Amino acid sequence: MTRLKPLPWQRELAEPVSPPWAYPARRAAALVLHAASATLARLARRLAVPRATVRAAARPPVIEFHAEAGAPEGALYLDGKLVGWLSGVKRL
Repeated sequence: MTRLKPLPWQRELAEPVSPPWAYPARRAAALVLHAASATLARLARRLAVPRATVRAAARPPVIEFHAEAGAPEGALYLDGKLVGWLSGVKRL
């Protein structure tokens, strides 16, 4: 193993940072972790629930206003969910 010249602010190392036998073990560990990661990613894609927001985002939002008898006065809805009330407003 060739030794690098130490920089002025570093102390000289007495022995190499890693023993030579560690390189094959590191490479094997990296290959195992990479394969496990790819397997888990495939499993996650297969088990994932389809996102409904992707289909809903394709169409424009629907805004509704209700000021009828039986509905709260000035109720404002966005895609069927109550957003708030417009007090004093009877028509839009």
